[in-house]
Amino acid sequence: MRVRIEYYAALREQRGLGEEEIELADGDAVALYDMLRTRHHLKLSRENLKLAINDEFAPWDRKLLDGDRLVFIPPVAGG
Repeated sequence: MRVRIEYYAALREQRGLGEEEIELADGDAVALYDMLRTRHHLKLSRENLKLAINDEFAPWDRKLLDGDRLVFIPPVAGG
């Protein structure tokens, strides 16, 4: 299956791009993020992120489906 990941803020800076498609056998967002974090040296832990799948907040253990679009939402600072 293929999923699309969109990166924003600190994750976009760390990854060096705004989005990518990943080929997976199966799994959930926990396994996917752990793999991406190792592969791309992402510094933010899952505990510091929110997850959206297909424009809706989702639990980290939700099974991923072909064509899903994931956004790992980092903390936002503002003023």
